[in-house]
Amino acid sequence: MKQWRKFFVKSIALALFLGMLTGCAFEKTKMEKEQVTLRIKLPPLTVANADTGIADSYKMLTQAGEEFADQYEEYDVKVEIVKFNYTEEDDHITGCFDTDNAADILFEGYFNMAGYIHTGRVVPLDDIITDELRADIDDSLWKMSQVDGKTYMLPYYSLQNTLIYNKDLFRKCGLTQYIGTNYTIQSWSPADWETILSALAKNLPEMSYPMMMYAKNDQGDTHIMTLLRSKGSSFFDENGYFNLNTEEGIAALQWLVDCYHSGYFPLGCENMEIIDCSALFENNQLAIYIANSATMDNSDLASVGIANFPSQDGKGYTTSFVTGFEIFDNGDARKLQVAKDFLRYFVANEEYMNYAQVGIPASKATSKRVSEYIFMQDAYTANAANTVDFTANNPNWRGVRDVFYTHIHELLTGVKTPQEVAEALDADCNAAIDIGWKTSKLHD
Repeated sequence: MKQWRKFFVKSIALALFLGMLTGCAFEKTKMEKEQVTLRIKLPPLTVANADTGIADSYKMLTQAGEEFADQYEEYDVKVEIVKFNYTEEDDHITGCFDTDNAADILFEGYFNMAGYIHTGRVVPLDDIITDELRADIDDSLWKMSQVDGKTYMLPYYSLQNTLIYNKDLFRKCGLTQYIGTNYTIQSWSPADWETILSALAKNLPEMSYPMMMYAKNDQGDTHIMTLLRSKGSSFFDENGYFNLNTEEGIAALQWLVDCYHSGYFPLGCENMEIIDCSALFENNQLAIYIANSATMDNSDLASVGIANFPSQDGKGYTTSFVTGFEIFDNGDARKLQVAKDFLRYFVANEEYMNYAQVGIPASKATSKRVSEYIFMQDAYTANAANTVDFTANNPNWRGVRDVFYTHIHELLTGVKTPQEVAEALDADCNAAIDIGWKTSKLHD
């Protein structure tokens, strides 16, 4: 009995000793790995996954980063996720170049990301795009993500920007006939638009308004640029430069002035931000607002309808935003490798690809897999035919945004005429585009 007890005690001691050696070896191996911090930055963006309930892209990427680091063998990786406000983007991206806080990966909409490509900091991703992945994403999305044949953004999902309207306010203003059925996207003729806006202006209570407008800062560029196509303007010329100093462009600018004078826009809209119009809409003081397919998913379609922006032919316009990933070269080859390996890991994981169901997933396989959870997939897919390109993939789009709204502000305040604003927009926005091309440099 004593011998058995001695043997048992010695066995336990040996096991503990071997365990300590294994643990030490593990810690030593872990310590021997080089430590790399991967910094992923993003603005406030929503995602959706019916299987998890996570709706915040920050939480999604935090989880993905932790799981990636746990299984990564090349380096001891720490993934840091940084969320910034849209108004702080310059500070967090270009303002952090050549600092310890520089972004290694950016997850965002392409309309801002396009300009970063021309800084020479964004690396091509063709070496991580397999033939299978290339075939899984539509050619139109790859084309939009490319410059000179190289792919600089990995598309994840797309969203459509449309207008939305308050059905109850339409009914109260005698516009029931213009209310469409649920889960449809409507288009109204120019005559319909005038009937709708004038009836709203005439019948809405005091301090309530027919349609959103905000020109205090660059937040209004997308919807205003789309409205400026309403009289038939193509907006850009064949080379992608602003071309508003035309009969159609001036007519659209005049229409904005007329709408303001007719009470179709909120009083003082030249000094309003998007959040101001959002508050009016939520408070039933604004009949027509702007939304995308992600935000509409949480809307009550019994009270809110969807319509395209006005067009001369009555088919209407919509804009499309593609959200995806870019990788920045911050002079550290290790970080570049880890960043690319993270994207490889991400796109190979069905759970994380499924979060793209917040919009229309770029991946065809993902769309098929989660089709039952994609809000109004058929309607938005069909409406894609009415999409207009509001950036023409120009460099220095941030520079364009910086000057565009200033002239719309002058238009709404009456400082300049539509003719003068058309001339100024063409001159200043094209100057910004020229600067972008002159300073453009692409990563090797």
